[in-house]
Amino acid sequence: MDDAARHDGRTARSDAGAPAGETSQTLDRGLRLLHLVADAPGGLTVTEAANRLRIGRAAVYRLVGALSGHGMVRRDGDGRLRLGAGVLHLARRAQPLLAEGALPALRRLAEQAGATAHLTVVEGGEGIALAVVEPSWTSFHVAYRTGTRHPLDRGAAGRAILAGRAGSVGPVASSGELQPGAHGVAAPVLGVPGLEASVGVVALTPLDPEVVGEQVLAAARAIATALSP
Repeated sequence: MDDAARHDGRTARSDAGAPAGETSQTLDRGLRLLHLVADAPGGLTVTEAANRLRIGRAAVYRLVGALSGHGMVRRDGDGRLRLGAGVLHLARRAQPLLAEGALPALRRLAEQAGATAHLTVVEGGEGIALAVVEPSWTSFHVAYRTGTRHPLDRGAAGRAILAGRAGSVGPVASSGELQPGAHGVAAPVLGVPGLEASVGVVALTPLDPEVVGEQVLAAARAIATALSP
């Protein structure tokens, strides 16, 4: 065998000794399994996973073993597959990237509406303010802390996320639900795989739902575009 043939033989295999195509297929299946588990709130059995991936149960067990080793998947007391704590670690590492991508649209929204703009994401079944931008030209505005948590069924930001789950694009308005005297308008950020979020504004005075609603919708579309792969 000449040098070129030997070189081709080496590059056709991964570092682990498996064919490169086989390695790519295994990675693809592992990622697909992770998405399936993430989309199953009640967990997923190995048989269900095998059927949806159209592979054997033995192959699923191998994928689960690898993902479990990295904390991405776990098996509960009933043997159902659920997301592991490792996913939360990755999610927290990704949050600054999400906030950075949303900031230009949030700045425009805050200046247009004259109100504090925010990006809210779902974490642990609650809404959490991931990024906040205050307007530069107003005398008074709401001080909204990054990291603030609230139930999804209270306030415009959380209810917009729930509306997005139901297929509605918003906008959603609220008054005094999280803080007396505070008024909010928000819309869901849709079309970003793996992300449940909303963008909105909060002010100390009532907001025009039509005018501000259009501004919030435009910001939601801009953020979805900025964060989409």
